[in-house]
Amino acid sequence: MHRNTDKELRQMIHKEVKENELYLYINGTLVYKRWLDTGASKVFDVMAYDKFTLASIKAFDATTTSLLIVKARVRLKPTEEGGRKTGLISGYRPNHVFAYTAEGKIGTMYIGELLFDDAELLMPGEERLLTIRFIATPELEGLLTKGRLWWLHEGSVLIGEATIM
Repeated sequence: MHRNTDKELRQMIHKEVKENELYLYINGTLVYKRWLDTGASKVFDVMAYDKFTLASIKAFDATTTSLLIVKARVRLKPTEEGGRKTGLISGYRPNHVFAYTAEGKIGTMYIGELLFDDAELLMPGEERLLTIRFIATPELEGLLTKGRLWWLHEGSVLIGEATIM
């Protein structure tokens, strides 16, 4: 695992799903909530939401954002097993789920970007070694250990899994 050493703008960004609601926290403060069944949302801290969530949507700037970078084997579920119908391109950012609740619902997830070294597409049912970049948080750093398995989601739909090499 490689860690960017620039600490100037390190922010703890955490996404969590409870029941049918998505919560986005920055430095432990709730800044955004979305009701997944209706698509309605509410921003609680416009300044924090605009400043830091847009960084997760646009390309990361490794000179100003602290990143955790890992190599992982990523496998997409085949379409026949409920996976995607189309492939993924480099730069895709699914939800990276590291924990489920006792009831089997999504518990803890983080922002991360899949980067391809060798091909343009990763198709359903395929497996490949990829680079994955995460915005650094102390909690996530403790989860990224060799052999660690986590799951890739699009909303509540499981589309694949990843294992750190």
